[in-house]
Amino acid sequence: MATWRERLGGRIAVLLTGVAALLSVGVGILNITRTPQGPLVDVLPPGVVQTAGFTGALTGFLLLGSAYGLRRGYRGAWYSTMLLLPLSAAQGLLQASEYSYPLVGLSLLALPVVGLNRRRFDRRVEFSLTQWAAAAALVGAVGYGTAGSYALRDEFRNGSVETILDALYFTIVTASTVGYGDVTPETQLAKWFVISSLVLNVAAFAVALGALFTPAIEARLKTALGRMTDTDIELLERHVLVLGHGELTEPIIEELTDADVDFLLVTPDESVTRSLRERGVNVLTAEPTDEDALERARLADARAVVAATNSDAEDALAIITAWQLDPDVPIVAAATERENVVKLKRAGADSVISPATIGGHLLVESALETGDSEAVARELLDEDPRSEAAGRDATGGRADDGA
Repeated sequence: MATWRERLGGRIAVLLTGVAALLSVGVGILNITRTPQGPLVDVLPPGVVQTAGFTGALTGFLLLGSAYGLRRGYRGAWYSTMLLLPLSAAQGLLQASEYSYPLVGLSLLALPVVGLNRRRFDRRVEFSLTQWAAAAALVGAVGYGTAGSYALRDEFRNGSVETILDALYFTIVTASTVGYGDVTPETQLAKWFVISSLVLNVAAFAVALGALFTPAIEARLKTALGRMTDTDIELLERHVLVLGHGELTEPIIEELTDADVDFLLVTPDESVTRSLRERGVNVLTAEPTDEDALERARLADARAVVAATNSDAEDALAIITAWQLDPDVPIVAAATERENVVKLKRAGADSVISPATIGGHLLVESALETGDSEAVARELLDEDPRSEAAGRDATGGRADDGA
């Protein structure tokens, strides 16, 4: 599991890559729209400087995609970033503008940071067979159109297709249905070829867009409806698993949020899920007593489990399920009724706190002014050996028989 230093290094790498990407786009556009001014302007050919502006902006957009991939932890994004950062620095030098030097410096600074955090980005990109087939169809259709138009270049008007680049340009324009009209077939054979290329490329683009982007759209819809995706859950590390939601859960959410601790709340109530998602809380819409749901919530990788709803019975069932799946994970619970403290321990909780008991003691101490209420609170939050012993004696262990 990643330590806090690795997580911090990963976040810095993502941040530097994202800023370098935005600078590359901005500087590239700036150099396209105005005449560059810098010490290298007189040394480099004007065509190189202008071309570097266009390619620099394109590299910036690619870097933005790589930064997003790094944010999701993909190893492929790490490789692309390591390739694009030195390219971005080189293009910054070729742009010969005083605005491009911060880009050069930031790209060179981000390169070792990303390189040293290689272990942080270990997720593999997994495409389905349908997605691979769609991508292959797209590449094949574009290749067919490019090769065919280049082979028939003499049958287009006024030599409008002379090079492979011209053929690729014509294929992309045809496939996108833009149709500028600057390349026109003149013979019957060329016209039949263009018809076939148009049909194949439009179909390939439509299939590829559907196959490659539909999963992402579905993920966004699930997020809008309050359902976490598997990708979102996989990003959680050493998180606290909060089972159920009730009035007692709200202070827990606030404390975990203030402490900047990753946590995932599991509740079957979709209205609660949507409300919490609007506040930026990670929520999984599922039953806390469902073994499959807890496994999906990565119970085995959780640092602790908390059960604190308004129902001790529901908490007990959730605790039993969590303990049976992973007896080693620390489980903490809050008992609404004082007499249920021992019962929740029998269910498998390591620590059980009774808010009613704590509140009563604090109120009495404060009213009578007989002691330090904060010291009393600290004392009450400690384990009660008698309660723990009673729970263990009744079950012959932590919860082997009670579960």
